[in-house]
Amino acid sequence: MNPRKMRNSQIYYATMKTSSKQLSGSLSKDLRKKYGKKSVRIVEGDTVSIIRGEFSGVDGKVTKISIPAKGVNVEGVKKEKLKGEKFDVYVNTTNIVITSLNSDDKWRMNRLEGKKATAARAEDKPKTKDIQEKPKEEKKNTKKVTKTKTKKGDNEE
Repeated sequence: MNPRKMRNSQIYYATMKTSSKQLSGSLSKDLRKKYGKKSVRIVEGDTVSIIRGEFSGVDGKVTKISIPAKGVNVEGVKKEKLKGEKFDVYVNTTNIVITSLNSDDKWRMNRLEGKKATAARAEDKPKTKDIQEKPKEEKKNTKKVTKTKTKKGDNEE
């Protein structure tokens, strides 16, 4: 495939699945040290700071994510129309740094910490007392009783 077609298929004609994967933002230096990753997919509720563009320097929570617009909406980032109405502005994820993560999603946090995604987190595990195992009961030896017939027809054991 020629490079122009490949680039267009990845950017402009991408499926919803692949374009939603592209909505990841880079982590701040503190979070990079903590989790050992450079970027994470942005989720509603993450706190971000805008580092480039018209709204640079603005910090806030992510309120909406738009896959068709390929951007995220941050609290406090709005533009005003001529008539005075305000509307949401979607900021591209390349202009954003994630400063704190929304920890509601257990699966996401387990993946970041390098654990199995299905494993229970240490703080969520219920505290249980040590249960001692009962010794296994020995099986009783039961003798099998067989009946045999004699010539007279009486049953003997």
